[in-house]
Amino acid sequence: MAGKDVLELGCGAGQWSISLTKLGARPVGLDLSPRQLDHARQAMAEAEVDFPLIEASAEDVPLDDESFDVVFCDHGAFNFADPMRLVPECARLLRHRGLLAFSMVTPVFDIFWDNEREAAGDRQLNNYFEHRVIEDDESVDFQLPYGEWIRLFRANEFVVEDLIELRPSPDATSSYDLVPVEWARRLPAEHIWKLRKDAS
Repeated sequence: MAGKDVLELGCGAGQWSISLTKLGARPVGLDLSPRQLDHARQAMAEAEVDFPLIEASAEDVPLDDESFDVVFCDHGAFNFADPMRLVPECARLLRHRGLLAFSMVTPVFDIFWDNEREAAGDRQLNNYFEHRVIEDDESVDFQLPYGEWIRLFRANEFVVEDLIELRPSPDATSSYDLVPVEWARRLPAEHIWKLRKDAS
């Protein structure tokens, strides 16, 4: 990662970008929340590192075309931004053969999501093909079926290098409360996409 220009979408308190700075990367952290960016500034000061922070939507980034070697997101923007605007924006920002990597919940998780209980259950509650936007009183989440994700990537000159469907090992434990560990052993709750721009 040394020497790479990296954009973190939805950087929150900046932990990933701080770590990348220590590895020699040149990150830029972007978040829509000024409060989160305040946390990032404090964490940067404590870590004795410095990099730009930008308050903006990931759907409309105020930076030049082809500015980055890597664009990545750990949940955040890829849950809360419209993928029809977000994916083209990532393509605009990346250089030739640039890497787009992001994690988010899976379409499988979303078809089991119970909005009233705010938890994933054991039976299908939502239509896989029609469950695009999940809203509650606090947030809006976006999702697409796998085929639509792939067509959207191809339309923006991305090639899928990998899709990692996360599954805990038999002896894994977790304090993370997205789903129980046993649920995540049977069905993928989260995944990681790895894409390359203009890979031909």
